[in-house]
Amino acid sequence: MTDSTFLTRVALKNFKSVAACDVALGPLTFLVGPNGAGKSNFLDALRFVTDSLRTSLEHALRERGGINEVRRRSGGHPNHFGLRLWFNLASGESGHYSFRIGARPAGGFEVQEEECTIRPAEALGEAQHFRVERGTVVATTQQGPVASLDRLYLVNASGLPPFRPVYDALSRMGFYSLNPDRIRDLQSPDAGELLARDGSNITSVLAQLNKNHHGRKARIEEYLAKVVPGVHGVDVKVVGPKETLEFRQQVAGTKDPWRFLASNMSDGTVRALGILVALFQSGNGAGPVTLVGIEEPEIALHPAAAGLLRDGLREASRSTQVIVTSHSGDLLDNGELDPASILAVYADKGSTHIAPLDAAGKTALRDRLYTPGELLRMDQLRPDPDSAPDKVDRQLDLFDRERG
Repeated sequence: MTDSTFLTRVALKNFKSVAACDVALGPLTFLVGPNGAGKSNFLDALRFVTDSLRTSLEHALRERGGINEVRRRSGGHPNHFGLRLWFNLASGESGHYSFRIGARPAGGFEVQEEECTIRPAEALGEAQHFRVERGTVVATTQQGPVASLDRLYLVNASGLPPFRPVYDALSRMGFYSLNPDRIRDLQSPDAGELLARDGSNITSVLAQLNKNHHGRKARIEEYLAKVVPGVHGVDVKVVGPKETLEFRQQVAGTKDPWRFLASNMSDGTVRALGILVALFQSGNGAGPVTLVGIEEPEIALHPAAAGLLRDGLREASRSTQVIVTSHSGDLLDNGELDPASILAVYADKGSTHIAPLDAAGKTALRDRLYTPGELLRMDQLRPDPDSAPDKVDRQLDLFDRERG
């Protein structure tokens, strides 16, 4: 079975509450910690990359309140933030992509450094790379467009065949904080290629799945029927120029399921559907969804459904990399969860610590003394102190400057 892992490792510096972190990722990763610890900030750093490529760097910063709301606030007053992503492409190529964004007066910003390296699947091939410093391409294997201070060069380089797959893969990550009200709303049809962050185009995505990948839609309905007993399926109903969801649900005393529009369904039901569509949408339309990130998927679900949701996450991660944030012991109540799939998130004096579990937590899980959920309830899912932000910061370099 092919490993679905797209991002194998992520390093962040000075992004919101994250001073520094450097973590490995697998097909399924749980970011676990209390509310306010900074779990969402890690996901938002990855979403920031996708937003910057799909729209523009300026738009991605403005959506988050400007660079002064993105770069970490601390006594050291860092005036920049950056990240480095290590990736594996479906073609077998691998590499990394990194950038650092600096603040300028009056809320301005600049791309201080940016680089991308792609290594071929075969050892005999030639690696491709570019490196940009403050609006100037200082090293490249491909003659391409000029760089600018206010946009990521990877957008420009996407016109060059070697770098297009990296651009596409990073642009095809989906991040979800689903809004039941937006899912219930009448929706305007679109291409249905990628589920919107709030679920506001779910009818279009479902319609495309039904047309092109009916097996995936059937799998969504199978899970939904288990999570919400009585629901037999869901279809797209056209209402004039708009679309809405129509659920088939068994009603006591009736032979055939009744049909209910989304406006009549509970938050838990429509949110469960949104999560399942996000997980099983891969390959719908323009290309595969390389990574799905979901914030607290257990919200509004009955605790008894947590195990079913966990099964859905694990199944989906066989074909699409999945990252979820959670503080639910019910979701993690399984002794078969790999300790390496859990990243502990903890906040100390406003600084977020993201790391693999400490030695005590790993031992307790590997010896089957407790489930991850039980350790979470006891507040014993703690990050490894050897990966504390100050230690990571001293060792971490986001760039391979020798290429310059």
